[in-house]
Amino acid sequence: MLILGISAYYHDAAACLLRDGVIVAACQEESFTRRVHDARFPEQAIAYCLQSAGCLPDAIDYVAFYDKPFLKFERLLETWLAFAPQGFNQFRRAMPAWTQDKLFQKITLVRELRRVMGEQVDWKSRLLFSEHHLSHAASAFFASPFEEAAILTLDGVGEWTTTSVAAGCGYRLDLISEIRFPHSLGLLYSAFTQYLGFEVNSGEYKMMGLAPYGRPLYADLIRQHLIDLKDDGSFRLDMRYFSYCTGETMTTPRFHALFGGPPRTAKEALMKRHADLAASIQSVTEEAILTLARHIRQSTGLPRLCLAGGVALNCVANGRLAREGIFEDIWVQPAAGDAGGALGAALAAQHLALELPRHTPSGDLMQGALLGPAYSPEQIRHELDTLGATYTWVEDDTLLVDSTARAISEGRIVGWHQGRMEFGPRALGNRSILADPRSPNAWERVNQSIKFREAFRPFAPSILREHAADWYDLSGESPYMLLTAPLLPGRRLAPHSDPEAVPFSVEATLREIRSSIPAVTHVDYSARVQTVEQTHNPRFHALLQSFAAITGCPILLNTSFNVRNEPMVLTPGDAYRCFMATGLDLLVIGNAWLDKNNQTLPPLSVARP
Repeated sequence: MLILGISAYYHDAAACLLRDGVIVAACQEESFTRRVHDARFPEQAIAYCLQSAGCLPDAIDYVAFYDKPFLKFERLLETWLAFAPQGFNQFRRAMPAWTQDKLFQKITLVRELRRVMGEQVDWKSRLLFSEHHLSHAASAFFASPFEEAAILTLDGVGEWTTTSVAAGCGYRLDLISEIRFPHSLGLLYSAFTQYLGFEVNSGEYKMMGLAPYGRPLYADLIRQHLIDLKDDGSFRLDMRYFSYCTGETMTTPRFHALFGGPPRTAKEALMKRHADLAASIQSVTEEAILTLARHIRQSTGLPRLCLAGGVALNCVANGRLAREGIFEDIWVQPAAGDAGGALGAALAAQHLALELPRHTPSGDLMQGALLGPAYSPEQIRHELDTLGATYTWVEDDTLLVDSTARAISEGRIVGWHQGRMEFGPRALGNRSILADPRSPNAWERVNQSIKFREAFRPFAPSILREHAADWYDLSGESPYMLLTAPLLPGRRLAPHSDPEAVPFSVEATLREIRSSIPAVTHVDYSARVQTVEQTHNPRFHALLQSFAAITGCPILLNTSFNVRNEPMVLTPGDAYRCFMATGLDLLVIGNAWLDKNNQTLPPLSVARP
């Protein structure tokens, strides 16, 4: 049984292929097109999935789409009617796209499938649709290692649902309750994201990173005016403060008056007030998630919880949820956003529509989330030769790993391109930029000369699983970098500056040495930890072991191999262009070793759409 899952047309288009319930391949379209959050039909991602399975298009039994567009149109229409005449201009601008394409998406999908996969198949009869939050729930539970669990999905909005609670058992999944638009924890968080001058659907990470610089001084205002949170975790927003139903912005003048001024512009300097606002909405978000979790545990009696949806990528909230011990175990889908909807749609078709039993591997179904394309030695050599790169091919794997570890220990920053690409937003050791976490200036070098991003954004530590408990308050594993954990008190150093000093300075705060691994220790001593096991990623595990043998430190700074506003690199060519356009010192692609000092070509521009 071959089932192709697709997400497309809104943001983060992706494709996933299942063979008898096992994931063969999964990848986002942006990786191929180099357009961040590319929403177009995932033509190249589909081609990759078919190639990975070694099958022709007519071998596909079913194609599953991740949501129901007609229900989305119903929500848009009913929202406009409820708020009319406000929002008419937004409605008028949206209508052409819906009437020409989105509303008749089944026709559009069949047309695209015929174009991409051939006209000899009756794709209409093989096309299935899942609902948006059902896709999220299926991606969380059916890919998890649990035979039975509660499921919580949270995002901005699907068709109507913004939050759902379900229970999964075997290949069954039953909806228990839901919260509907416009009441949305994801949209509440996004409203503050925009108010603080960051971009909705991509800047939420930035606000989460800014939050530890502030205190939740506005949390009571948020609770009193914006969100009515009940004991069972249900909530309602006061829509007088929000304009996302009727306009192109998220917040109203009433919102701005409540928090002391107009929205911050992207070029405006960050002030202490901005950090306090970020800390406040982060605190309220965590409170809402914990309240939901407690009620789910009490009402279902299920000891395990699965999470998906864009809000499930809030690793700070996930970390707190894990430490609170409400559930014995939690599992978060590593591709928790809309890209993971392609996987969820395929799994929903497999188990809910076709009622086929689950595949039960040891551990979860995600294979370390290493589900994207890999490149053979011949392909690597060909791409590098075509680009005129100067490289050494190191046949001895141990020598390659040890040389890389030694270079990192000497302060060199490495682009690391190995094996299959990660599926989801986190670099997990195959498309990574790596640096020495002991270096007090590594964060500044990586942020300023390589990533070209805001200085306050933290970096993650990748640590050998067997040493994680020696450094962090982390009782279990965290292979997908989806929860934060505090550094153990014995590993901390006290900063010298006054955290309440005026004027507020992110850079001055960052330069404080808070541990022996300052490059991956955030201002509140937290870190978004990735635990690395030999079985998931042998070469990355070997690199960490080698670095530990050289330095005594079993940790590497790990961030995604890309620059700001670019997708993670996919091909060896992408990696080389990024290497030549940034301050990276070394590039290791497979067994190819490239030193910046040996390159004879001038610097390149990063590939752009």
